[in-house]
Amino acid sequence: MTQPSMTQTRAPHPRKTQVRFRERAELLDFLLEVSRITAETLDLDKLLENVAAIVKEVVPYDLFAILLWSDRQQGLTIRYSIGHREELVRTLVVPLNEGITGAAAASREPILVEDVRRDPRYLNALDAVRSELAVPMMARGNLVGVIDLQSTRVNAYTAQERSLIRLIGSRVASSIENARLYRRIDRQNRTLRTLAHLSREFSSILDLDKLLGNIANTTRALINYDAFSIFLLDAERSVLRHRFSVRYDERVHIDNVPMGKGITGAAAESGEAVRVLDTGADPRYISSHPDIRSELAVPLIVQDRVVGVLDVESNRIGHFTDDHQRTLTLLAGQIASSIENARLYEELAQREQRMDQDLRAARNLQRVLMPRSAPDIKGLEIGIRSRPAREISGDVFDFFEQAQDYSLIAFGDVSGKGAAAALYGALVSGLLRILGPRRLRPSLLVKALNELLLERKVDAQYATLLLAQWEPESRRLLMANAGAEPPLLLHAGQVTRPMAEGVPIGLLEDREYDEVELRLEVGDLLLFYSDGIEDQLNAGDRDFSRDRVEQLLLQQATASPQAIADTFFAALDEFRGATPITDDQTIVAVRITA
Repeated sequence: MTQPSMTQTRAPHPRKTQVRFRERAELLDFLLEVSRITAETLDLDKLLENVAAIVKEVVPYDLFAILLWSDRQQGLTIRYSIGHREELVRTLVVPLNEGITGAAAASREPILVEDVRRDPRYLNALDAVRSELAVPMMARGNLVGVIDLQSTRVNAYTAQERSLIRLIGSRVASSIENARLYRRIDRQNRTLRTLAHLSREFSSILDLDKLLGNIANTTRALINYDAFSIFLLDAERSVLRHRFSVRYDERVHIDNVPMGKGITGAAAESGEAVRVLDTGADPRYISSHPDIRSELAVPLIVQDRVVGVLDVESNRIGHFTDDHQRTLTLLAGQIASSIENARLYEELAQREQRMDQDLRAARNLQRVLMPRSAPDIKGLEIGIRSRPAREISGDVFDFFEQAQDYSLIAFGDVSGKGAAAALYGALVSGLLRILGPRRLRPSLLVKALNELLLERKVDAQYATLLLAQWEPESRRLLMANAGAEPPLLLHAGQVTRPMAEGVPIGLLEDREYDEVELRLEVGDLLLFYSDGIEDQLNAGDRDFSRDRVEQLLLQQATASPQAIADTFFAALDEFRGATPITDDQTIVAVRITA
């Protein structure tokens, strides 16, 4: 770069840094303020906005950008900008050693260019730009990104300002990394919530088109695609038949795909996910829409057998990541199972009469096994209401009067619904009756029950269970929880929920369970209820919600336990209207008496 002559002068402009930081203490105070402001939020957008404001306060600029390093794209992308063209922000990827920002990132050192017209590395963002300052941000020895300032004046930035931006960058880099980590964790949590939601959907929706539509909508909440398709394998004709597609939220129809052809055919043939960052560079790509640039196809596999392919497409090159692939692989297993279940349901429909008879017999048996009325337990007044979402319920509740000095209350829920859940619930209740007389503490009783269920392992079946040991003389309630919702406690006009957590039984080996102790008073009320209460939907697809449960409990504070249980079911029926029962629903209300 040609150096300016000694006689060249700079246009006068205010130097905030020279005025503001006359003493070292003032600079330290400013840097402490930078650390405080950047540490107060995990919202990446807000954090970058704060950084831009901090820099603007001490160093003037006409164009500003924060570029973050992307391992997936192997370059810097603009994550926040002021003054840059929208198209540039959306599409620019700067590799290491390309441009002034790429050079700063590669060298891990700030680069100050007094006149960009004399530096061949400059990537033209605006014709009026004359000087640029690019400062890399490092955290724990790793490149986080680059702070880039551009000005329309020659010699706009000084060595002092370069050092100041470097200090700012060193303090905000860790905050940016933390915010990005928080985003990744949040996405993972949303993925897990979505999988749990989809599992419930699979068990309640028998219409495959409706199910796949829900999957498409829910998947978009996790992965922003432009096109979504499901293909099902016709093994006899060796072709993937198109089953469901949406593009920009509109239903579309696309052609069937021969096995081994295209990206979807390759995924079906190999039994492994195929991710293409640039469809224009992949000879396997079969064009269905001219603007598609990247694609991810994941096989749907049931018991090592490919039954179809889930395919998503994007208009952006390199859009789909490793995280997207892992998420879709998890979803694909659920979708594949749902397809098989739909086929099974078709077979079951042909045997409807026999199944109805079997279900009626099972319902009658369950009525015998489950408590039909509230038991007489010393120090307690109890009210019960329970009903299944289908013919029979997967909810588990029972009472065991062990001796004069204490009794046991069991309350839980089996995964899934219907006959399988009911049978598993009967197994849990039977094992409880066997273990109960041993007078084990609730935590040890839950642990023993978990071990017995694992000896009788049933695939995809487990149960949540809360055991509460009631001691009437001391009015003490000792609880151990295996994944169930703790009861609500109404005391002195206030509703609280005791903290009690644990892993569901029948799921993992070598689990230990904690105990929580409650000291209760006469008049206190405990409300045990299954998740089918909160999750009940109405015609507007809104759930009954925890807030409604708590408000209704407060309104019924002085009613008898049985009246409370009856009132809850009446409120649920009024809320849902013609909407079917969403999940098994059980309420056990317990009042502490003298």
